[in-house]
Amino acid sequence: MDHHTRLDVFENEAAAFAEAVRRAADGGREAPPVPSCPGWSVADLVGHLGSVQRYVTHHLRERLTAPCDPTDPQLYALPADPAVRAAWPRPDRTPHRGPVPQELFDWSQAAARDLASVLRELGPHAPVWTWSAQEEHTSGFWLRMQTIEQAVHRWDAQAALGYPAPFDPDFAADAVAQTFEVMAPARRGWKQAPPGTGERYRFRRTDGPGTWTVEFDGDRVGLAPQDTAPVDVEAAGTAGDLMLFLWQRLPAGRLHVTGDAARLDHWFTLVPPV
Repeated sequence: MDHHTRLDVFENEAAAFAEAVRRAADGGREAPPVPSCPGWSVADLVGHLGSVQRYVTHHLRERLTAPCDPTDPQLYALPADPAVRAAWPRPDRTPHRGPVPQELFDWSQAAARDLASVLRELGPHAPVWTWSAQEEHTSGFWLRMQTIEQAVHRWDAQAALGYPAPFDPDFAADAVAQTFEVMAPARRGWKQAPPGTGERYRFRRTDGPGTWTVEFDGDRVGLAPQDTAPVDVEAAGTAGDLMLFLWQRLPAGRLHVTGDAARLDHWFTLVPPV
């Protein structure tokens, strides 16, 4: 998936997210809970995503090669009005269930719009700090990661309303690959996951081409050659369902599982959630 195609997906997902969260909590209504993000309301979801996007945008605009202080309030351009600030969701006070200020939705949409703008300007190869364990420090890394995060949280917001729409299949397949290439090694490092003992997983897409065999060996996790060697378990489903399972939004029971089904639960021990 090229840079411009990802940008289109990002902007479409951002628009759908904005529509869903306004429907859920606009007009001064209490912010409903988000079942797929336990302990969060829709307001917390909006505050989280907008903050992440503004943090990333700052690194991209300034071409930073090291992470800046995420506690610096200047990064987030919060409204100056004390009454609005008092009603703003805070990560240390979740869930935020009170009436949601209109300014939160506008602030969130501006965060997504600014991120898309700077990514369009820079293209995919601008050098910049990232958290990648694979030493991928480019603007393209951030677009791929932030498109996935935007899409997953769009799904969360729509699920809170009871109507989560499917993902674009090609985008979802790219997100599945990204999980194995980027997220799995990073999560294992962040959470000090136990060493692998040769576990082999196969994930097979049913709505298009795509099969991924993942091996764990000590501290290493990686994609194996696409061969016919045995695996401990295979999980098959649409690209979107595989993506949702890997992001813990869909239970394994929604996939077609062959082999040792208990190994799918063990996946989240080897690749701890964030």
